Amino acid sequence: MATDAAAAAQGDENAREIVEDEKAPMPEFGSGDTITVHYRIREGQKERIQQFRGVVIQIRGERGNKMFTVRKISGGVGVERIFPMNSPYVAKVEVNKYGKVRRARIFYLRNLTGKRANIKEDFMRKARMVAKQQEAGKN
Repeated sequence: MATDAAAAAQGDENAREIVEDEKAPMPEFGSGDTITVHYRIREGQKERIQQFRGVVIQIRGERGNKMFTVRKISGGVGVERIFPMNSPYVAKVEVNKYGKVRRARIFYLRNLTGKRANIKEDFMRKARMVAKQQEAGKN
């Protein structure tokens, strides 16, 4: 029993080291944005990075407790996955498209199919984010 607790503590230490070493800064994104989440999967002794690309349908929680839900269609079936914002297993998050929505939680997307499920792109917000990144790169 004590060895299991020690092994779990060792696993937590490894996770913290990963966070400190390889954690990329989290970009700003919101509901309606299309993002790609790169997350680590451990299968036995092997570890690999898998990508999950979809639309953010909600962000909930505060500070260290923050989580976001991403929805995608895979093989004609809707798949949703919840990611903790500060998880050591989330290697990086890329924003592919900034969506224009009026709600914080867009669960109505679950009932839409085909073209109706498309979200318009917010080009103004995209331009602001690109300008902000260029400004940060100059400094």
